[in-house]
Amino acid sequence: MSGTFMRFLVALASGLIFGAGLTVSGMTNPAKVRSFLDLAGAWDPSLAFVLAGAVITTFVGYRLLRRKAAPWCDECFHLPAAARIDGKLLIGSALFGVGWGMIGLCPGPAIVDLSTGSGPVALFVAAMLAGMALHAFITSREHHHE
Repeated sequence: MSGTFMRFLVALASGLIFGAGLTVSGMTNPAKVRSFLDLAGAWDPSLAFVLAGAVITTFVGYRLLRRKAAPWCDECFHLPAAARIDGKLLIGSALFGVGWGMIGLCPGPAIVDLSTGSGPVALFVAAMLAGMALHAFITSREHHHE
């Protein structure tokens, strides 16, 4: 089996497991997400367990990652290069949070919800992709002018 095909299979399996986890946990239900974020109203704390599970899994995963020289299906790990908190990170995080609170979806659950055929979800994903393309365009111009 070729390395490219194996990477495809691992990515596909990872995406399916991730999507199933989002669905089972309720993260694909915008109303459930909004009620989790509504601390002053009808707060639903159940997604806090999803968040705790994600933090624990990530913590353990990064600890295990440091013990390996390379991943199973690639030559190296592709980790973020930035290590400091700056204005761009804070603004991006704030925009993400506002969008998540308004819509009740973030990128992963929105992609999973595309399978419902919902027009508003498709519009959200289209806007998200347009925003990503705009960001890529702006940052490529910034690097070009340096």
